[in-house]
Amino acid sequence: MTRQLEDTAEPSPIGAGRMPGMERRSAIDAVRLRIGMAISLGLLKPGERLPDQEDVALGLSVSPITARRALASLAEQGVVVRRRGRAGGTFVADSPPTDVLAELSASPAESRAVNRLVDRRLLFECAVTHYAAVNATAEQLDELERLTREMAESSDWSYYHRMDEQFHRLVGTASCLDTAVEVYHETLAELYDYFIPYPIEKLHTSNRDHIALVAALRAGDVQEAVEIARKHVDILHRTMFMGLASGSTGTMPD
Repeated sequence: MTRQLEDTAEPSPIGAGRMPGMERRSAIDAVRLRIGMAISLGLLKPGERLPDQEDVALGLSVSPITARRALASLAEQGVVVRRRGRAGGTFVADSPPTDVLAELSASPAESRAVNRLVDRRLLFECAVTHYAAVNATAEQLDELERLTREMAESSDWSYYHRMDEQFHRLVGTASCLDTAVEVYHETLAELYDYFIPYPIEKLHTSNRDHIALVAALRAGDVQEAVEIARKHVDILHRTMFMGLASGSTGTMPD
């Protein structure tokens, strides 16, 4: 199930109680940053329609009210525009203000901290994948395969991210590593808090790793499964916002 960060009168800061270097951002500011950076990096194009407000909330793992307030704030600043009617919705502005986009960026310290978080997930990912290759049930493998089909058929980043999270959480559960799985799920959740929207065609390319991983798990090929998982996570160093912001041109996050 997708997590939702609840918005209150005093929003819980993103990064509170987490790794050194993480900035303390309200949930609303975190959503603003993630959408703003996607626009700055050209991942969301001028005139592109964003998913519906509820889907934005689900895709970024925040509450609907947080998504609504973040989008309203971006609209007030001219980063996105809202149109009514049958063809209405929220769209990336044709010429978003460069000064506003410049403010919506991660600090170098935050980027370094997220890189360390990627390293933490990398260790856990290899461990849970190893044991999933040994312990996964036929039913779990069938469900993993179904999720790869859902991702292959998805038409926007919001739905893809939700299926992607379910996929990786199920790999963790299939490992049967008891309380260690809880720690893996916590690390996965922390990292998902920093994902930004990505073009769906790039995410579909990432899904090829998922398909190959399921095949290796079915075959019980521990070495192949772990190597697929390792490469799949290691690429985040070059494709999440901290790598992209420094000029990297990696293919995708996941």
